[in-house]
Amino acid sequence: MSAPIVEFPLKHYLPVVVTIGFSVVGVLGDYLLKLASDQKNPLRSGWFYVGFAVYASTAFGWVYVMRHLKLATIGVVYSISMILLLTGLGSLVFREPLKVQELVGLIMAIASLVLLMRFA
Repeated sequence: MSAPIVEFPLKHYLPVVVTIGFSVVGVLGDYLLKLASDQKNPLRSGWFYVGFAVYASTAFGWVYVMRHLKLATIGVVYSISMILLLTGLGSLVFREPLKVQELVGLIMAIASLVLLMRFA
């Protein structure tokens, strides 16, 4: 007798995957805006306009995600993704050091978001 095969239809997880993808796009937008902030006139730099366009490009996808997930769930998934991705970007690309207190804070923030998701 073989074990039953458990299937997880992609359509149930697609909104979560899209939300995580938006986190990646959001981090790209943040990266571009960080580059703009280093310019003499940040709001007139090309980096600002490209960063703005990257953020605006996600509006259509958010409508899709919001049709399939509760706002609380979106908030938790997006927040965890953004925390991890922005921390990685700051540390790896911009060489911003992380203190032990910041790492502990990150762990606590993620734990709280996981608890929120559990009850969302």
